[in-house]
Amino acid sequence: MIVTGGGTGIGRATARAFADRGDRVLVVGRTGHTLRETAEDHANFRILCLDITDTGAPERIVETALREFGRIDVLVNNAAIAAPQMLSAIDPGRIDEQIAVNLRAPVLLTRHAIDALADTGGTVVNLSTAGSLGRRAWPGMSIYGASKVAMDFLTRTWAVELAPLGIRVVAVAPGVIATGMGERMGSTPEEYARFLEEMKPRIPAGRVGNPDEIAWWIVQLAQPQAAYTTGTVLAVDGGASIA
Repeated sequence: MIVTGGGTGIGRATARAFADRGDRVLVVGRTGHTLRETAEDHANFRILCLDITDTGAPERIVETALREFGRIDVLVNNAAIAAPQMLSAIDPGRIDEQIAVNLRAPVLLTRHAIDALADTGGTVVNLSTAGSLGRRAWPGMSIYGASKVAMDFLTRTWAVELAPLGIRVVAVAPGVIATGMGERMGSTPEEYARFLEEMKPRIPAGRVGNPDEIAWWIVQLAQPQAAYTTGTVLAVDGGASIA
């Protein structure tokens, strides 16, 4: 298994969920201490600290997984960044950064993993967002949302392209999840806590989600019992995208 962005949030929960099942997981991220925290007390982890946008990163990730495990059954394209900005104040550099992490890097990593995934009849799980599903708008998050819409399209297209190789491609689109991402985007802890509280009345389930709930679905979609599922983008959002 490969999980990118595995040092925090959904990536950490997903890596641990696979490891708890006995799967061997290569957890990839940019920050060494958070990766070590993810892998703490789990013998089934290997960590790889790198920036997935670096030249040669896809090759290094795949080569490390094959060297450590001898195979790749699942690739979870989870790593992503967001830089909230309205169009009138948008920074070209932040556009490039988000597209590089959220879109270009998973494209190149998945391309490089094709042969290994074909050998195992493997599964690619892309992380999208329920915030950009359907006809919804998302003021201030246009570039992040656009990158996730692109991942939805890639999920459907790759599912068809890679089906002859026995590779499935699916996506999970989380809603509002308490991952701490708001703080990593620049909010104070108080601002982020207030945002989560303000979102609760907008969600039919009446609460925000937690990373373990998203990780559970990622693990389920990667199981052999899900073999007839490909090309789908599954919203896990407490009903927010249909309310």
